[in-house]
Amino acid sequence: MSHPHHHLRVPAPVAVPLTGHLPFADAPGVADPIEVTSRYLTRGGRPWFPVSGEFHYSRYPADRWEEELLKMKAGGVTAVAGYLIWIHHEETEGRIRFDGDRDLRRFAELCARHGLDFIPRIGPWSHAEVRNGGLPDWLLARACTPRTDDPAYLEPVRTWFAAIAEQLRGLDRAHGGPIVAVQIENELYDQPGHLLTLKRMAQEAGLSAPLWTSTAWGGVQLPGDELLPLYGGYPETFWTEADGGWPDTCRKHFFFTHQRDDEGIGADLRPTTVRGADPEEHRDRFPWATCELGGGMAVAYHRRPRVDAADIGALGLTKIGCGSVWQGYYMFHGGTNPAGELTTLQESHATGYPNDLPVLTYDFQAPLGECGQVRPSYHELRLQHLLLADFGHLIAPMESVLPAEQPTGQHDLDTLRWAVRGDGTSGFLFVNNHQPHEPLPAHPDTSFTVEFAGAPAVTLPSTPVTVPEGAYFCWPLHLDVAGAHVEWATAQPVCTIDCDGRTVLVLAATDGIAPELALRADTVSALRTPSGDLTTADDRVLITGIRPGTDALVEVDTADGGQVGLLILDAATARTAYRGTAWGAERLVLCADGAVLFDGDTVRVHSTAAEPSFAVLPAPERLPVAVGAAMKQTADGALTRYTVLPDDAPDTVAAPVTLLRPADDAPEPVTGVQGRASAPADAFFDTVAAEYRIDVPDAVLDPTRRALLRIRWTGDVARAYVGDTLVSDQFFSGRPWDIALDRLPGERLRTSGLRIRVLPLSPDARVHLPERAAQQAYTTAVSDAEVIVARVLTIDTA
Repeated sequence: MSHPHHHLRVPAPVAVPLTGHLPFADAPGVADPIEVTSRYLTRGGRPWFPVSGEFHYSRYPADRWEEELLKMKAGGVTAVAGYLIWIHHEETEGRIRFDGDRDLRRFAELCARHGLDFIPRIGPWSHAEVRNGGLPDWLLARACTPRTDDPAYLEPVRTWFAAIAEQLRGLDRAHGGPIVAVQIENELYDQPGHLLTLKRMAQEAGLSAPLWTSTAWGGVQLPGDELLPLYGGYPETFWTEADGGWPDTCRKHFFFTHQRDDEGIGADLRPTTVRGADPEEHRDRFPWATCELGGGMAVAYHRRPRVDAADIGALGLTKIGCGSVWQGYYMFHGGTNPAGELTTLQESHATGYPNDLPVLTYDFQAPLGECGQVRPSYHELRLQHLLLADFGHLIAPMESVLPAEQPTGQHDLDTLRWAVRGDGTSGFLFVNNHQPHEPLPAHPDTSFTVEFAGAPAVTLPSTPVTVPEGAYFCWPLHLDVAGAHVEWATAQPVCTIDCDGRTVLVLAATDGIAPELALRADTVSALRTPSGDLTTADDRVLITGIRPGTDALVEVDTADGGQVGLLILDAATARTAYRGTAWGAERLVLCADGAVLFDGDTVRVHSTAAEPSFAVLPAPERLPVAVGAAMKQTADGALTRYTVLPDDAPDTVAAPVTLLRPADDAPEPVTGVQGRASAPADAFFDTVAAEYRIDVPDAVLDPTRRALLRIRWTGDVARAYVGDTLVSDQFFSGRPWDIALDRLPGERLRTSGLRIRVLPLSPDARVHLPERAAQQAYTTAVSDAEVIVARVLTIDTA
């Protein structure tokens, strides 16, 4: 069992980070040049902690790109990464398309318009669970060896890179553009010479960026210092065996460790017995940066993992404690495969891949879903991104320090997992007591002592607490806030806001742990708290017994004549927090059910929908307006309320479901690549599948309205059709099935309804399902369907 009192010493940095040793250079004359040190990145001379999120523009309707990019920005994403999937653009040789949903330039320009950096991952091989890893069929039909320096392969690649460069011309940093990095290839770990060839070809084509990157898992061999290695880590996998259990390569990401590599990513497509370079060779020259922290996970036919919000949140926070200086998520936004002109475009056994993926859906259980749904994981990550936005420049240079008492192995469930990021005088304490599948026990009577080489030691809390099962959090140590010195707090920093000249530090309480604040007494001249007890001892002012909430504002008059506020939100309210500007000033925004409220210091923006809410988008200087709804203003003393009035449609509308044909016996299981179960053939949907008709009410068939059809169903595989056109599909994993109604042909939907065909699962199929869904898949049923009308709260950015 873990010891209740935990101790760690944070030394002074042993050496300054290396600078100027890597050939990465920003464009001359840019106002905020990007540089890379051996431990972190800088921008404009200041430590920089980027947050990147993957979004595949060619898998999402172009007329919704701007809305989705704003939602990513509201979630704290600062850079949008995306594969440029070759087969999506050039399915037919010689006809390279950049129209409609393939309009790369427009997508990059939208990123620039909203202050988002852009990271094109140009391939030519992407993987991305797409057909041939993104290489067109016509290329593979040639006499060439792909992903090598074979001239017959490089020739069409050169044409592809030239087309990309033409689309992105003038969008580099030298011209004020958003491109901060370019990724070459993907998951190619043993051909450094080919990686360098591709980089030189991209540069010759005209692509330019301060950072050139490569995925680094699998013991990658890099061409000298030419590419910045980026790492990853996922909470689950679809690419492992159906009966393999939860992989250790996923389990390790819920421990604090300094091991960067994840040899499990992409291991289904490379021999794991062949290793590249020792990843520790990169530690002395490159910072720990990531591009594929799991924002969710795809489902394959043979393995259908379920990823919950806490899995994603705990993994992300743990990586910060481990030493990450760049949080990059794959996927942050789900999507849908485009309909191919010649073929289907998903990874499949038919194309020689070891996994069968759905034809259309690439939802990935991401924080922002295939239809733009805002999921609980979005709010978990946004809390961390708010922390990084304000304190990332402090955290990035800090080294990760692990306690002497370490877990005995990856199956140790009893030792408390914690670490400190520190610089010898201050730091942040990280705790993770959550992992998927195997609950970690509560840790009663827990306290910590952290010694600093150049500052007084801190022991917290004042009275030992129980670290609850499933908790994960970050607490500040020796944090200066506009003249007030917070020695420690048992609440996680969210952000700071400037309210009428007063700095307010917003903190989030941890469920099950009473928040406490300790301030250095010589930085405080007066203090007022709405609840709790004050104790002054050992040159410290201790505040205990605070009741967290929107009114838990501790007001501090600092010794230097300033004013500081410390607002401690309860955990649930903190997950609704956004920071932005409104009415010409910086505001804290809380999004929950109800109305839009403004009281001079706080803006509370609320959505009437739950999970599919499109929530709050960050745009300054304008009052949030409701699309498809009216705004009503009333006055109540000093408080002005802006209430979102409902329009004609209620939030949910039942959609009648009619059984047209019951299912026949399940198809006999078949296996494909590596002996894994293959998805049933198309013909079974015409002969074996149960068929249902769903009639969507006319009132919600409005292309200007965001509306989801949410279907609860059981079975094996389901497909949705309008007429004879496949519009959506799913492999059953126990999750509801959402279909965006505004993307469907409205008139045809009115006349023919939506047809759902569901295949039953054979008891003999070697398919892994989440435990909660496993017993349901052997019956076919569409139990109910409802239309969820999203209240779209957006902001006019014109």
